[in-house]
Amino acid sequence: MARNDARRLNEELDGLIEGLPAWIGRPVRALRDPSWRLVRLPVAILLIAAGFVGFLPVLGFWMIPLGLILIAQDVPFLQRPILAALLWAKRQWRRWRGEG
Repeated sequence: MARNDARRLNEELDGLIEGLPAWIGRPVRALRDPSWRLVRLPVAILLIAAGFVGFLPVLGFWMIPLGLILIAQDVPFLQRPILAALLWAKRQWRRWRGEG
């Protein structure tokens, strides 16, 4: 079951990355590469920690979900909740845009 969650999460993230501009998509794609695990984990933890001071300029609360998405690549028990949150956000986005 965990492998299925990881596969679905990767599919959803690949779809999201495709919609990003190339200048941000390339680094995000690189961070998701398994060989970047030693870089990905500290970056994810830094994003989550910085997100808690999101009221400051430049830093923002947007950093928390991004950090959770990155850390879910390596922490299996986070994959299912992150996948559920991504699917929910995708449904909300489509509803807001009137696509169904």
